[in-house]
Amino acid sequence: MTDWRISGEYLESCNCDYLCPCIFTNPQEGATQDHCTAALVFRIAEGESAGVRLDGLGFALLLRSGKVMADGNWVLGCVVDERADAAQRAALSAIVSGEVGGTPGMIRKAMVGDFRGVEFKAMTFADDGLTRSVTIAETLSFEIAAVVSRNGSGEPIWLDNVSHPAGRRLALARASRYSVQGFGLDLEMIGKGNNGHFAPFAWSA
Repeated sequence: MTDWRISGEYLESCNCDYLCPCIFTNPQEGATQDHCTAALVFRIAEGESAGVRLDGLGFALLLRSGKVMADGNWVLGCVVDERADAAQRAALSAIVSGEVGGTPGMIRKAMVGDFRGVEFKAMTFADDGLTRSVTIAETLSFEIAAVVSRNGSGEPIWLDNVSHPAGRRLALARASRYSVQGFGLDLEMIGKGNNGHFAPFAWSA
């Protein structure tokens, strides 16, 4: 098994109404819609796999589950930043598809029933204070803004000790737009205020 490690920032949106029940039901109860279509996007600040540096690249996991995510049988498609060179593409493809273990490996083994492969696309990230956005060419676009606490700190509301693949602490956010076109998971949501999160992440195997 290849040793690897990646860390940076995680961004998420899904089609659930805010607040997504998966977070507080572990995720044993139904999504707010008939299914959950979620985009899990990772912006790598530092990373390495078998001597290949992965700093500055990104990837995304696009999935659709049934009403209850914990029931599994997900559809999953993966996107790797097209700026990656051949060695980086091979390393990241192995990581995101779950072939070399870690959290993606656990997701693939336990939850995925229909794996639709890895594609290489242009990825663009932007952040402005407490707003985050990502665009993946012909595949994904969303913008989320933190839900800010009224305590005057200017900080987002954070959820701690959660059971989530990205980590145990997530900022609450809402989406102003969310569009998925890839892997047969077509969805368009504008101005719905649907669920979002962002957080630091660190994965390894």
